[in-house]
Amino acid sequence: MHSETWNGNKLMPERKTPVAKQNDRGQRHVSLPRRLYLFTRRAWRPATTLVAVALAVGLGWHVVNGKNGISVWEGKRAEDRELRKEIDGLEQENARLRTRVERLKSDPEAISHEAREKLHYAKPNEVIVALPPDADAPTR
Repeated sequence: MHSETWNGNKLMPERKTPVAKQNDRGQRHVSLPRRLYLFTRRAWRPATTLVAVALAVGLGWHVVNGKNGISVWEGKRAEDRELRKEIDGLEQENARLRTRVERLKSDPEAISHEAREKLHYAKPNEVIVALPPDADAPTR
C-alpha cells in the first residue's frame, strides 16, 4: 500500500526511493543495472554532445580532404588552368602553321625558300656550302 501526500491541488502517491543496501564496511551497494541507469541519466547529454562534435569534425575533415573535397578541387582548378594555357599555346601554333601552309600553297617565293632550306636545292649557277652545325645554335 502506498501512502499519499497532499501536493498542491491533488493527492499524489508518495514515491518510495529504494534504499541502497550497505555492506559490512558501511558502504552502500548499488546493483549493476541501477548503476548503469544512473550513469546513463548523468552522461547522456555530454555523450550526445561528444558524438555530435565528433560527427561535425568528421564531416569537416571529409569536406576538406575527402574524395571530392576542397583540396582536391583546388588541385583540379590548378590543373585546369595549366591545361587551358597549354590549349591556348597549341591554338596559336596551329594558327601559325595554318598560315604557313596557306603561304606554301600560294606564294612561289615561300615554296622556293622552303625547298632551299629543307631540301638543299640550288638555283642554276649556285654553290651550296654545308657548314658543321653549331653546338650552341638551336636546331629546327
